[in-house]
Amino acid sequence: MHRRTKIVATIGPASEDEATLRAMIRAGLDVARIGLAHGTVDEGLERYHRIRSVADDEGQRVGILVDLPGPKVRAASFGEHAVDVPTGSSVELRVGHDTSTSSVIEVDYEGLLEDVQQGDRLTVGDGGAILEISDKGTDKLMATVTHGGRLRGRPGIHVPSDRLRIATPTSDDFIALDAFVDAGVDMVAISFVRSAHDIRRVGTEPHPRGPLVVAKIETRAAVDNLAGIIEAAGAIMVARGDLGNECSLEDLPHLQKQIIRECIAGGRPVITATQMLESMITSPAPTRAEASDVANAVFDGSSAVMLSGETAIGADPVNVVRTMSRIARRADEEMDYDAWAQQLAELRMTDIASGAASVTDAMTMSASRAAQELDVKNVLCISGSGFTVRSIARFRPEAQILGFSANESTVQQLTLSWGTLPMLMERGGSNEEMVAEAIRLAKAGGHVRSGELVAVLAGSDSRARSTNVLRLERIP
Repeated sequence: MHRRTKIVATIGPASEDEATLRAMIRAGLDVARIGLAHGTVDEGLERYHRIRSVADDEGQRVGILVDLPGPKVRAASFGEHAVDVPTGSSVELRVGHDTSTSSVIEVDYEGLLEDVQQGDRLTVGDGGAILEISDKGTDKLMATVTHGGRLRGRPGIHVPSDRLRIATPTSDDFIALDAFVDAGVDMVAISFVRSAHDIRRVGTEPHPRGPLVVAKIETRAAVDNLAGIIEAAGAIMVARGDLGNECSLEDLPHLQKQIIRECIAGGRPVITATQMLESMITSPAPTRAEASDVANAVFDGSSAVMLSGETAIGADPVNVVRTMSRIARRADEEMDYDAWAQQLAELRMTDIASGAASVTDAMTMSASRAAQELDVKNVLCISGSGFTVRSIARFRPEAQILGFSANESTVQQLTLSWGTLPMLMERGGSNEEMVAEAIRLAKAGGHVRSGELVAVLAGSDSRARSTNVLRLERIP
């Protein structure tokens, strides 16, 4: 069985050279993430063009996701080597951008002294250290380290999202967004989303003309406004690091399941992210708990699982991707596809206002059932915008989805869609012509064989996002 769950990997200092990128693609990389929180826009663009070049040279479809920093509060650099911040020690927090030490942490948020109050608990570096504010001065905050840890680089500092007065996206986000849209980026992730309004503020052309907008769910407000955010976004990321700071630890696994299920019901790809194989930053193998975490994310229905520091700064990014691919593939084999289809048959698409969407919903559900009952191994799905592909993917069919489009942007964006092999059609035409071309390409690529029964779905109107053709074809 081919792997259905996609792999997103962050490209950083450890993985940005051509040789490593090439090896990561061969190991199973589907989408390359460029995080802008730790570098400049120019550095990100250099990585972007290098990824494109290597992927083209490899003849592989690799989507590129740029992750905008958003209103992320960060500490000034602790330096290249980890700094111990021991439990019970006292720390000063000041507004600044120069350096941080074990006793004085400079913070890049100008509103720090106004927004943070005595008694607040601040998390530094995704749980690396926890500080409780004990006193406020005119130019500093005093804090007690309630949970010590080792800090390096420029770690994020979690300030409760309802306190932050910074709009999402930020002015810096818009500068970066313009640059990457001009470059032709496939997807863009918006950090610290709190409502659908934040997504609408992005202002790019709707996908596929513009990038697929990925809303990161990492605030309590985002959980409370989840339905509207799913409706407004093109895809969702469960950003468990900051979400775990805003919600109780015992609630996080259940929130993950809830978010994933609602995304699937709405036909939105969903990425599960943060600390999935974190021990592999330094270790050649993951912990048993990490392997189980990845597998459970697959069983929950994640469209993709994401690697962050593991590939950005880790000792062996290629090994990490290869390991993630093995775990995800094995979990895919054990997934109960029939149960998924039965559960979701009762749910409707969230953006069901148009009749066209309702038709697509019914047609893709029928295609999924037909594939199951007739043991069809491949579903050929032709779509202008990718909507039809994402619609059938939500049913998690056991058959492979071959996602065809004459739109290059759509094909690139489908690299994130569960169970989908994106394929470019050189031309459009009538439904009959497109079906014939899809069959020809699938056969030429070795994906289907003569005599094989395939299901074919065709979306004839990308503006209406409708699918009006469902047929079963015997490959000549």
